[in-house]
Amino acid sequence: MNRTTNLHRLRTEQFDVCILGGGATGAGCALDAASRGLKTALIERNDFSSATSSSSTKLVHGGVRYLEQAFKKLDPKQLSMVRKGLYERQTVLRLAPHLAHPLALLTPCKNWFAGLYFTIGLKLYDLLAGSRRLAPSRWLSRKQALEYFPAFSTRGFHSAVLYYDGQFDDARFNLGLAQTADGQGAAVANHCSAIRFETDDTGAVRAVLLRDELSGETFWLRARVFVNATGTLADSLRREANPKQANRMRASKGAHVVLPMQAVGNTRAALLIPETSDGRVLFAIPWRGHYLIGTTDTEADPTETPYLQPDEASFLLKHVSEYLTVPLSADQVTGGFAGLRPLLQADPNADSKSLVRDHEVEVDEKSGLVSIMGGKWTTYRLMAQDTIDVCCERLGTPKDCHTDKLTLLGGSGYTPEFVESLVKRHVHVPAQTIRHLAQTYGTQASVILDLIEADPALGEELVTGHPFVKAEVCYAARHEMAQTLEDLLLRRIRLGLVDWRAALAAIPAATALLSTELDWSDAHAQAQQQAFKTQIQTYIEQAKHGHSEPLLK
Repeated sequence: MNRTTNLHRLRTEQFDVCILGGGATGAGCALDAASRGLKTALIERNDFSSATSSSSTKLVHGGVRYLEQAFKKLDPKQLSMVRKGLYERQTVLRLAPHLAHPLALLTPCKNWFAGLYFTIGLKLYDLLAGSRRLAPSRWLSRKQALEYFPAFSTRGFHSAVLYYDGQFDDARFNLGLAQTADGQGAAVANHCSAIRFETDDTGAVRAVLLRDELSGETFWLRARVFVNATGTLADSLRREANPKQANRMRASKGAHVVLPMQAVGNTRAALLIPETSDGRVLFAIPWRGHYLIGTTDTEADPTETPYLQPDEASFLLKHVSEYLTVPLSADQVTGGFAGLRPLLQADPNADSKSLVRDHEVEVDEKSGLVSIMGGKWTTYRLMAQDTIDVCCERLGTPKDCHTDKLTLLGGSGYTPEFVESLVKRHVHVPAQTIRHLAQTYGTQASVILDLIEADPALGEELVTGHPFVKAEVCYAARHEMAQTLEDLLLRRIRLGLVDWRAALAAIPAATALLSTELDWSDAHAQAQQQAFKTQIQTYIEQAKHGHSEPLLK
């Protein structure tokens, strides 16, 4: 992706579809539209996956909680949501094999009745998945469960049920959607805000005024159809197009903590906590060499910037520790994050936890704005398909969707044999570095390894104790549209997610490399350093605020 080239296209060309919002849904819509042959623009005001789409629990799943609610409340909508998620789960794993893979999960059972209850429920989960089942669920004895999860506390622990779902890197999958859309001909740009719409005499939207947030330049983009894919902020854009529109969006905040792998120890499975005080399930999952624990569910303002708070961290650590031999402590936390779920409301008085995570495509007949609202990560592709079906109908050009067969950049040809071939070919690069690059970039890892072969200094670690190397910074700037330290260290390289202190330590080396790649002035480089340092320190202070024992010392 080349931002300069794409901005020129946005200024000078007329598009069939312009998608506003570069999260999972917006990027998915751009890929769907471009792959159908529509002239497509994708605009993101900050960075791809900079909000909700990078703040998930990193699971690709149908939703065992939704299944339980479906039967308890006899709710066919919840059951339909599970079916859709299980169908799409296999598709996500197939489209990006370097970023998504099956994950074993254990649900601890306190007695035989709980074991029977969860076994029946997860067998139904298997049944709903049908031929797309990853592996059959099993009821394990205490001894068998300890083989999968040695950290289990045997106190009050009768048995466990093993089942399988998918796991992925959400931000990098989102980026892969944008990159692949770009490869299909879409004009894609981040750090580009929609200021206002231009309408014709009937009130129909015909253009949008955009501002390049990096240069300050403004320009008009013209398209035949505009798509609002802005997640929790969808209402503001809906009202910009038509002030008479009523609010449809609500938000629920989900927070996560991240700890080093040694805090829990090596395991063969993740952990699902089936009961919490607020009626949710929790997950403790190994991810990128760390343990990620989440998530909470509290009502939130759709416009707020969410942060991990000390009470949320305590809640998560407390509930998981009840199942561990050695309890987790606050001083083990190295990172964390929080995000907002976009919830589509029918009843404004309903509890956010009871809202179905389904989606809706709305067309405002006055302005013509197409809004895709609600949904969840696993079903992003179905959301995009439904949205672009509506766009094609409005354009009078019906075209079939085939994104279920469109492998993302880096995924085609990615196999264990490919990874081992890289290890044999690049003998001067540590095998662990090669495997890290392959699992992050897929077949594109070859491009980064070529950079290291040309300049061995780029094979050095960006910061001690983490697998990220300097060549990844160059690649992110040249091929992934990383424009800021935040883009780089929070989403291209997930360092700022898992280890706040290490992210601060990486600032000088990352700044030096990005300055060269993006031709930053000294003043701009210093501003970038200060902005990112302030951001990470805000995460730390928010997590510490009001906590008797600091999360980070």
